[in-house]
Amino acid sequence: MSIVLTIYLLLCILSSANAEFAKKTYIIQMDKSAKPDTFSNHLEWYTSKVKSVLSNSVEAEMDKEERIIYTYQTAFHGVAAKLSQEEAEKLEAEEGVVAIFPDTKYQLHTTRSPTFLGLEPTQSTNVWSEKLANHDVTVGVLDTGIWPESESFNDTGMGSVPSHWKGACETGRGFEKYHCNKKIVGARMFYHGYEAATGKIDEKTEYKSPRDQDGHGTHTAATVAGSPVHGANLLGYAHGTARGMAPRARLAVYKVCWTGGCFSSDILSAVDTSVADGVDVLSISLGGGVSSYYRDSLSVAAFGAMEKGVLVSCSAGNAGPDPVSLTNVSPWITTVGASTMDRDFPAEVSLGNGRRLTGTSLYKGRSVLSVKKQYPLVYMGNINSSIPDPRSLCLEGTLDRRMVSGKIVICDRGISPRVQKGQVVKNAGGVGMILTNTAANGEELVADCHLLPAVAIGEKEGKELKHYALTSKKATATLGFLATRLGVRPSPVVAAFSSRGPNFLTLEILKPDVVAPGVNILAAWSGAIGPSSLATDHRRVKFNILSGTSMSCPHVSGIAALLKARHPEWSPAAIKSALMTTAYVHDNTIKPLRDASSPDASTPYDHGAGHINPRRALDPGLVYDIQPQDYFEFLCTQKLTPSELGVFAKYSNRSCRHSLASPGDLNYPAISVVFPQINSSSVLTVHRTATNVGPAVSKYHVVVSPFKGASVKVEPQTLSFTKKYQKLSYRVTFTTQSRQTEPEFGGLVWKDGVHKVRSPIVITYLSPI
Repeated sequence: MSIVLTIYLLLCILSSANAEFAKKTYIIQMDKSAKPDTFSNHLEWYTSKVKSVLSNSVEAEMDKEERIIYTYQTAFHGVAAKLSQEEAEKLEAEEGVVAIFPDTKYQLHTTRSPTFLGLEPTQSTNVWSEKLANHDVTVGVLDTGIWPESESFNDTGMGSVPSHWKGACETGRGFEKYHCNKKIVGARMFYHGYEAATGKIDEKTEYKSPRDQDGHGTHTAATVAGSPVHGANLLGYAHGTARGMAPRARLAVYKVCWTGGCFSSDILSAVDTSVADGVDVLSISLGGGVSSYYRDSLSVAAFGAMEKGVLVSCSAGNAGPDPVSLTNVSPWITTVGASTMDRDFPAEVSLGNGRRLTGTSLYKGRSVLSVKKQYPLVYMGNINSSIPDPRSLCLEGTLDRRMVSGKIVICDRGISPRVQKGQVVKNAGGVGMILTNTAANGEELVADCHLLPAVAIGEKEGKELKHYALTSKKATATLGFLATRLGVRPSPVVAAFSSRGPNFLTLEILKPDVVAPGVNILAAWSGAIGPSSLATDHRRVKFNILSGTSMSCPHVSGIAALLKARHPEWSPAAIKSALMTTAYVHDNTIKPLRDASSPDASTPYDHGAGHINPRRALDPGLVYDIQPQDYFEFLCTQKLTPSELGVFAKYSNRSCRHSLASPGDLNYPAISVVFPQINSSSVLTVHRTATNVGPAVSKYHVVVSPFKGASVKVEPQTLSFTKKYQKLSYRVTFTTQSRQTEPEFGGLVWKDGVHKVRSPIVITYLSPI
């Protein structure tokens, strides 16, 4: 045998041995009620269980590191531990172990909004601030931390921290106890899962503390509950007063995301700790892939938080406009898509042939292109090729300085971050960039704080521009920047990037729930990073403009805090119902909400119940309430095994009472019915129960939209309430008449002359397999 072959075989044996003992983080859910009396507390029992499966090999004996990295005991029960695959499999078979989840990686879903949403006070006092003084509400934000020096977190005029608050202000590099105040009432960090997966955090380059190095967490926290800051702007753009949705609410910050991502074991610990701390609302602008309800640790933890009365608001994701691209789809989570506002940041591209193209930009810097001069224009791609040229995408290292120096370069969107493309152009000697949308983005324009003069334009004009650059021997252009424009019509429009339904886990649960402002949002920013988030960006700003469902989620979290302050007795489901049934589905031109990715109107798969309307949500008239047991009954319709159901049942000793005939019978504010294949049932009935939260004596009449494929009958057609909080039920019967090949959309509205309580309706006709 040759020496090379011997070495190879030895390496294979060593590799195999290492794989056997390689440890990953697993989240172990335990049956709290199964603890034997021989153990004095649950942690002792959990530790014993973990130790019982540890390998007795020599390698394992040499490894003395602590295996348990977290204990969960409020919204979830169990531990997170570092185990080999063999150890995890052994542990899963142990009595008292409900489920085991491998640690998974999540990603972040990356001023005018209060006025646009009708929250800006028109007089010196308003109902929002008055009621907030009576009831302290705390919103927990799971994100990248916070920049406490921002003026958005000033606590002037706020009362003492409520005595029932149990949170803490953890310290670390750049973050001391005094950084918390009456606004930031808690700041914690969670990194054990992250370090187990990626290695120790380098404290020289990253803050191992609640301080925000990324900017994302500061931005979302300020959107939720930032104090008013007059004269806020980004390099002169969006000048005005920046304030959060609930400016008198408290903030509790839970840093779960680090340079290399966010891990589920850390997120789970943050949810568990936040509920124990006493938060009222959780705002989570991040997501992973979609997995079954019982295999999604965030879904399971959110269920536990809901049981404790905490509303959980999550971003839908930025994977639109592809259908079935949603994350965070559990019915007990409020899933938020993104839409535009009536403000934009126009910019112009003036071509040498006299054409003017309209775009957007947030550029402001020393390098300025003269509007009186034309600059050579170049596009390195081929508009006739179906395969994108890396040069057309302006990817790192693809541009030839000899080809682009002194020119304005056209770059297609995709693969790399938008602002990074500009840096690539700048490094290659280009004087400007025009960023063109592709089919995936359509005509939606997202403004960026570029490092060189740059304008983003839509797909249609982008094609015209590229044709001009490729066919004209002396193609030229210049760029102009036009500051801030208000009163944009139409708005809102569903953002192209906003993830879409349907919810393939359960078609009967319509997702997203609502849309909210998520495009070009101004809010506070970290002082540790430039507005473009590039390492080469040495600019420092107090506010930044970002887009994403990460921005729309905290809008809803903040509005939920306002509703909780106004109605402290409302459940998370009642608050969500108020947001959904009062949402609007027409824009400021009184036409149906549009979709930025297509010329068509958007559908409930894009916008859910519609765009949030906070003022109407304050007084919705009726709500569709859902208790924890009702959500469990929904799970009982999902064909889960007893052990899979046990993931949600163990702590409250829940069992199936089979009170729901189908998943569509969950008392959800939206109605989605699914007709099975031909030759199956042609009649479907769903039931709903409305709770009166308006005047004691109220009479509602129903109006339902017609459908081509089915008739709809509501019984009774009138709901007559005689007292507040009274519950009345009705049923909706759908009968197929002419099966459609595509889903149909409509709505059901209960009216009493003052309130309009609207539920979107989706009818799906399944085709034969």
